[in-house]
Amino acid sequence: MQRKSTALHFRVLAMIIIYLMLKFIGGSLGNLALYPVTLFVTFLHEFGHALGGILTGAGIEGMRINPDGSGYTVTRGGSPGIILMGGYLGSAVLGNLLLYIGAHKRSLTQMTLNGLSIAMAFAGIVWFESIESTTILFLFAGALFFVANRTNWDQDVLMFLGIAAVFYILQDFNVGPKSDLVMYQQVVGIFPTTVWMYIWLGIAAMLSYSNLKEIFKGRF
Repeated sequence: MQRKSTALHFRVLAMIIIYLMLKFIGGSLGNLALYPVTLFVTFLHEFGHALGGILTGAGIEGMRINPDGSGYTVTRGGSPGIILMGGYLGSAVLGNLLLYIGAHKRSLTQMTLNGLSIAMAFAGIVWFESIESTTILFLFAGALFFVANRTNWDQDVLMFLGIAAVFYILQDFNVGPKSDLVMYQQVVGIFPTTVWMYIWLGIAAMLSYSNLKEIFKGRF
């Protein structure tokens, strides 16, 4: 049991190092290798908006994922503040949840990847916005379904997606949620946009730190 735990820690550490190397010194090849991660994080961001809408009684009228990594979700009704917050903080929660399941709940990794696959296919059909977006979602859903049901890579893929999503979200805080932050400040007020930006970043960073600390507890 101890040996398996140690091996898991080193696998997670290796994934973190691989992601950081691809991101910061990989150049154009690194960006190309991480392109699926960019699309995946965009999906988590938009799905976070959708979940915020569903939790506050909004209707979800559409979701679009663009090839350049941008996207949007169209909602009707609900709580604008929670829907807007759901993009950045929702994706941070979902990314950390994937990492946690991958590291601590081996028996749930296949089910989780299948659940992600179904969620992407559902979004592509029910929240249809364009053929291009639905094709992206279907291709990603098919890839995750294949990994979950035809390979033994489900744990590693889930952990890497979680790690990559978490680091991407933290690194992208000054760019990714910019439009959401502007609208959030207009809806909620209280603080300037920059202050809300650091509040959101602080919440995401604390959540990620607690998750990684739990994984590496007693190791480093």
